[in-house]
Amino acid sequence: MFDGFWKNIGRYARYFITTLLGVVLNAYAPLIPLFKRPITLIPILGFFLGTLVFITLTLRAMLGLSTI
Repeated sequence: MFDGFWKNIGRYARYFITTLLGVVLNAYAPLIPLFKRPITLIPILGFFLGTLVFITLTLRAMLGLSTI
């Protein structure tokens, strides 16, 4: 009954990773040409950095990790 249990679990993990990687690559593929021009690179990087800072500060405030 449990002959290939761990082998099957490994397949699920590999499937999850490849599916997630495919979604990420397809989501960011249209942005790649924008990274080649500095005029669009700076605002895009600023947006991603701002989003990361916003999420970090929000989670820290929600979890009570720091006093703001």
